[in-house]
Amino acid sequence: MQVGRAVEYDHYGDFDVVHIVPQERPKAREGEIVVEVIAAGLNHIERFVREGRLQGRVDIEFPARQGTCFAGIVKERGPGVKDLAVGAEVMGHAIGGGAHATWVRVPRTAVVKKPATMAFEVAGGLYLAGCTAKSIVDELALGPDDVVVISAAAGGVGHLECQLAQIAGAQVIGTCSPRNHDYLRQIGIHPVTYGDGLEERIAEAAKGRPVTAFIDNHGGDNPALSESLGVPADRFVSSDHRREVEIRFLRAPAEDAEVTRLLTELSGLIEHHKLRLLISGFYPFEYIVDAYEDLAEMHSRGKVVVGMQPVETGARLSWYRSQKARTVHER
Repeated sequence: MQVGRAVEYDHYGDFDVVHIVPQERPKAREGEIVVEVIAAGLNHIERFVREGRLQGRVDIEFPARQGTCFAGIVKERGPGVKDLAVGAEVMGHAIGGGAHATWVRVPRTAVVKKPATMAFEVAGGLYLAGCTAKSIVDELALGPDDVVVISAAAGGVGHLECQLAQIAGAQVIGTCSPRNHDYLRQIGIHPVTYGDGLEERIAEAAKGRPVTAFIDNHGGDNPALSESLGVPADRFVSSDHRREVEIRFLRAPAEDAEVTRLLTELSGLIEHHKLRLLISGFYPFEYIVDAYEDLAEMHSRGKVVVGMQPVETGARLSWYRSQKARTVHER
């Protein structure tokens, strides 16, 4: 019997309810595959589920497994699976959670093939943020005549929305803290700082063009700001709507054709260097609580990802806790 590890929690709570338990390698059933997870993404919404903030909207049974996005290698295929060989590299989503584990058993339709040139950590962090961002940007049908403002523009979903809006031809203005300005400039986005005078700074960045769309990833005063900028009501994406879209993909069934389409399109954009998923925090699986604490600080740009099999002796634990790669870079 092969024994791995999985993240589990027995009741709602903070990081202290999370523990790593032994995991027996599952057996593939009809139409299923067993994937050895190489990398898995972390998402704020998974923390909200664990903390009980989404009770009534996202139902779970205890003990609950954690993690939605993953990339890995097919280790077994069940009866009826003909188009994926053992050893194939795939990316996708764990139905009902469980991606933060050595293995995950999912229906064949829950994954797509990972491009050979795509890093596992990128593939493992793409599903939830990527599908959310692309669905929202596609819904707006942006084009060259648009000027769009995107709040929390350097975040996991925001930095993808910015790039996808830019690919669609729109002029993109991203609101963010000053520490993220250089990053947004690097990907061709005009950054503006939060705080007093934000409307004036956005108008200046628009260079006389009207703001035609607004994607709110943060909430707060953004609805009033969008209205003041003259954005049509039907082209304002509220933070509540963004959350509903994210929950929709969090709970998506394996046979959801839109999921397959979006993930395939996203992987193609990354493969052809038109889109980049930024990994700002990479942690060995043993340090997953530290990874979630990092994410909860709300300072990470792009995605935080855990790797299941990095070579790690424990000697760098203090580094992972205090010397994040982006912190060293900024220093």
